[in-house]
Amino acid sequence: MAEQTVAALEAQQSTTESMRTQERYVAPPVDIYETPEELVVLADVPGVTQEALDVRVDKHVLTIRGQASQGVPGEATAWEYVLVHFFRQFALGEQVDPSQITADLKHGVLTVHLPKAQAAPPRQIAVHAA
Repeated sequence: MAEQTVAALEAQQSTTESMRTQERYVAPPVDIYETPEELVVLADVPGVTQEALDVRVDKHVLTIRGQASQGVPGEATAWEYVLVHFFRQFALGEQVDPSQITADLKHGVLTVHLPKAQAAPPRQIAVHAA
């Protein structure tokens, strides 16, 4: 599994504050583990809810996109930090079975399970002489 190079996302204008003129997207930090049965991707996406998270596979490319939100009622009067939106893509090899992929979100950590495709077992081919 290799990271897919993507063009920068179009920045969108924000009307919340004049100093914040563009939304920012960053690549979430990930850890990737391999077991005999699957690849496991752990991505840190703080501030992203299940509803604001988009995980998809298209043409053997895994895309993780998340829209972070403060999650507090009311309008903020001052900010000392800003949550950013997340976007990252990975090229998947033929070894991953896209129909069996699952994902879980818990405490700001996204866990994506990428089961390996079952390889056809080797078999002996009988040779017939004429």
